[in-house]
Amino acid sequence: MRSYTKSITRAAGMLSVLVVALAANSAASATLLLEEPYGKLGFFTATGHSAVYLSGVCAESPVILRRCVPGEMGVVLSRYDGVGGYDWIAIPLVPYLYAVEHPEDVPLFADAKIVAFLRDRYRREYLKDIAPDLPNGEAPGGNWYELVGASYDRTTYGFEVETTPAQDEALILELNSSPNRSHFHILTRNCADFVKELINFYQPRAVHRSYVADVGITTPKQIAKALVKFSMRHPDLRLSRTIITQVPGNTARSGAVHGVVESFVKSKKYIVPSALVSPIFAGCVAAVFFGSASGRFDPGRNAMIFVPGGEPELPLDREDRDAYSKALENLQAPPDFETSSGNATKAWERIRSEATVGLDHHGGL
Repeated sequence: MRSYTKSITRAAGMLSVLVVALAANSAASATLLLEEPYGKLGFFTATGHSAVYLSGVCAESPVILRRCVPGEMGVVLSRYDGVGGYDWIAIPLVPYLYAVEHPEDVPLFADAKIVAFLRDRYRREYLKDIAPDLPNGEAPGGNWYELVGASYDRTTYGFEVETTPAQDEALILELNSSPNRSHFHILTRNCADFVKELINFYQPRAVHRSYVADVGITTPKQIAKALVKFSMRHPDLRLSRTIITQVPGNTARSGAVHGVVESFVKSKKYIVPSALVSPIFAGCVAAVFFGSASGRFDPGRNAMIFVPGGEPELPLDREDRDAYSKALENLQAPPDFETSSGNATKAWERIRSEATVGLDHHGGL
């Protein structure tokens, strides 16, 4: 029980990963967020998503930036296709990760209904101008949902470098005075291209695309790898790594993030047919991959997990992970269902399907 309590406490502290490690760590910082692929899109391409967290920049609105005041945690800037026609959107850190405004409201376990409820509640409060209701009053479709609650869908890796308030001021002026209209293109103006522009604004020529590992397409993994290499040549940036794990739940876990060539080589649905049709082509692609060293970049290497009010800790060891996993399994079904007849699973699924999400008198789930 003590091990379980310790694990739950650590899980509750995941929200402080960036808040403690990044925002309070320095006067200003920029953190490249490398997000794992998930869902149907992750099946076809494993390049994932990329965004930037700025500890000293906050949002007057999702499309207007300002300097943070004491106590604020900064914003995440990201580019998604088809979100209100905007090129970039700014979302405060906590809502971006968990679709709630306060760390204490983050659920330790979330199913699809809880996630949809939290996202739609935040949208109705803050994003209705960007993602308005449908005529029937329901939530609209589109990619707006990826702006809130990212940690319910996937694990994220953070690469933080120190910046200055003067750089933040310059970026705010630049983005607020420039047209914020979408010209998204998956090959030339994708999420990683936007992150590349922001990181290079703070540190010129720090990151770049790879014409070998990604055939010239800017990818999230390449940008992260380039920033790590740049920081090795510039130790004054004091690069630190952080892991923000996917919130436990019954949704599929996100997968490993790859580059373009790496995705092709490591996916049987691509490499096997190619090898059958043209062994020479498949062999050339494999040679490019193994020669580029892109596959050897581990985004979680030397990353720390920060606990609120304490010192940074290493990720959970195997024993603690096993205890935590078993505890979560026990939470998913009441004990009497587990010991009842063979209809237990169906009964529990029926209860889940008929359940609705609501708030108690304290405003909690």
